[in-house]
Amino acid sequence: MSQAVHVAEIALEPDSLAPEQVVAGDPQVRARVLHTSADGRVERGVWEITPGVVTDVEADELFVVVAGRATIEIEGGDTLEVGPGDAVVLEEGARTRWTVHETLRKVYQVTDHG
Repeated sequence: MSQAVHVAEIALEPDSLAPEQVVAGDPQVRARVLHTSADGRVERGVWEITPGVVTDVEADELFVVVAGRATIEIEGGDTLEVGPGDAVVLEEGARTRWTVHETLRKVYQVTDHG
């Protein structure tokens, strides 16, 4: 389905973090899936997280930050400082620690390679 949305204003639904992911603060997550491929392997959407520190094991993802700022530490790799306009590629299986400084909203595409 073709569509256009205004990313800054689109309403998002509450999502959840596993308690063991939260390192500091009380980060809250919201999201809206815009499209899932027929085979379920590609998902596109909008995702947001409030300030705090969380850990994650990443999917194969490309995202663009539209608002907010965060520091993403990749275990055994780089530390990424991201903000509005930044495009980020995360590798599947990467272990990360996100320090969200300002509520971060991103548009993403996740690909499941099965």
